[in-house]
Amino acid sequence: MSLRSDFLRRGLLGDVRDSGFRPGNRGPEDCAINEAMSEGLDLPDLQRETLLPPAERLARLELAQPQILAALEGETDPITIQATLACLLFEACIQTNWCGFYRRVSEGELAAGPYQGTMGCLRIALGRGVCGRAARTGEIQLVDDVAAFPDHIACDSRSRSELVIPVSVPGGVLPGPSSGTSQGRRGLPRVVAVLDLDSPHVGAFSLAEAGRLAELLGATLGAPSVRW
Repeated sequence: MSLRSDFLRRGLLGDVRDSGFRPGNRGPEDCAINEAMSEGLDLPDLQRETLLPPAERLARLELAQPQILAALEGETDPITIQATLACLLFEACIQTNWCGFYRRVSEGELAAGPYQGTMGCLRIALGRGVCGRAARTGEIQLVDDVAAFPDHIACDSRSRSELVIPVSVPGGVLPGPSSGTSQGRRGLPRVVAVLDLDSPHVGAFSLAEAGRLAELLGATLGAPSVRW
């Protein structure tokens, strides 16, 4: 049974007959998902920036994951996927004050993509700060206290901890100054973006949450059908 069918069976999605479907839309179930999620994920209501215990944060994320996957099933545009993930993860990861993406726009630079929260840094050099290091190394960066991280870039002075997860795709294509594209060697993973989550609390993220988010990014932005 697909996630869409399961959501419909459990009543988490509205009646598709009233979904506003019109010819040319992706499908009636897609419209039903959008309508059902217009008021947010089916999660307990909590005040923004509440710091739950690690086990409860992970459980909340695991509850949100199938809903997010259902909303994005079949989507192939990376910006649309990033915008939806930023919106829904900002709700799921309630301890955050910033959640969004930085896109790798050249060999040496990241640029702000879709995000939720206060205004982010517009550009980050590859290797600078937590996001730049994640993009350069291709490794998850979990920083319990940003004050102890050398070269931390404080886009929001209230942020105390940060989690950055790289988005890698095989042979990812990047904009280039001359030919228009710069492509990695065939089959090798290439970091094309990073997911950045900030929190005003010290130690607001765990390795378990990082792993779950990495799986979600792989299933959505890392899907072979996504048109990078």
